[in-house]
Amino acid sequence: MEGKYPRDSYTEQVQILSQSALNGYNRLFGGRLMQWIDVVAAVAARRHSGRNVTTAAVDNLRFAGPAYANETLVLCAVVTYTGRTSMEVRVNTYVEELSGHKRLINVAYLVMVALDGEERPTPVPPLLPVTEEEQREWEAGKERTRLRKERRAQCPGK
Repeated sequence: MEGKYPRDSYTEQVQILSQSALNGYNRLFGGRLMQWIDVVAAVAARRHSGRNVTTAAVDNLRFAGPAYANETLVLCAVVTYTGRTSMEVRVNTYVEELSGHKRLINVAYLVMVALDGEERPTPVPPLLPVTEEEQREWEAGKERTRLRKERRAQCPGK
């Protein structure tokens, strides 16, 4: 199977925060952001694998700042690591000011699994990191994968 570059999976989603996405304090509702993150991660994973995907894990979801009514959110997703059937996707969420300046408010890592026609896990193309940043993400993804496997082994019933 031929490999793909991280840039092949890059996906952006843009939202203007309306009342339906806000909590009682007129700040972005965390659950709504989690929904958008899941969707943009799935699109990046589909672009990489050429398959339908399912979310296997949300490995990390760190809120670094708020977003308010009428602000523009930009969610940027890219595949950072691949296993045999799984892909790790990083999603950075920014508030984009009218000047164009972007302020990071969230970083999330999700694990997506590619599915065949019978909805069983199926192999994905290997990731071909090129830049130093992509190599760092790959190495960090390898370590996160090791830690996830370790945590799974500690779960009762496994």
